[in-house]
Amino acid sequence: SSAASDVYKRQGKDIMILVDLSESMNADDIKPTRLEKVKFEMKKIIDQFSSDRIGIIMFSSEAYVQCPLTYDKNALNLFIETLNTSLVPNSGTDFGPALELSLSKLEDETSNNKEINSKVIILISDGEDFGEDTESSLEQIKSSSIKLFSVGIGSTKGSKILLRNGKFKKDNEGNDVVTKLNSNSLEETASYTGGKYFEISDKINETDILITQISSIEAVSYTHLRAHETEADLVCR
Repeated sequence: SSAASDVYKRQGKDIMILVDLSESMNADDIKPTRLEKVKFEMKKIIDQFSSDRIGIIMFSSEAYVQCPLTYDKNALNLFIETLNTSLVPNSGTDFGPALELSLSKLEDETSNNKEINSKVIILISDGEDFGEDTESSLEQIKSSSIKLFSVGIGSTKGSKILLRNGKFKKDNEGNDVVTKLNSNSLEETASYTGGKYFEISDKINETDILITQISSIEAVSYTHLRAHETEADLVCR
């Protein structure tokens, strides 16, 4: 009945995508670069959840809202196009501020919008997390109903980092810095909150599995609702 599909539509999701823009995301162990590959996959995610609200947070050691939660897919795609590592300070990576910011934005939104049913955080990074404050944000996510999925991008072989001046990044001893995917930090972040970890590497691309996983959140809540409400309840809304 149309009433049932109406409820189905109303059970929207708020999805906050957190994108690591630290310099190591310019590494080309994933072609053309880690970041360019991520941008391509982000567009795929946005395409799949066209009836949900999506926002983008960009981070390195600090975090900024690049695009607030919106249904406007054209705006989101434009924002994705402009993502590059010069938008944030190049001072290492810290998941903490990005997770904190996404929490505050997702929780702001629910107070005035009862129609949003599930809230999702997608954390995308090559996993080099040097932050100390990640744990308090994870505690909050764990005790909320927010689902956290982490996505690792990069290879275990790793690669050098090309800087904007065309030279490779060097350490204090003058050796080329090699950046590798550190899946451990991302796996821990996800499992701590009961979430899941997905990978985009030179061997596998689990974006489609991530999409399926997020879609299934909706299906579960919908069947739950149908099992506990009669047609009359639905029509009366």
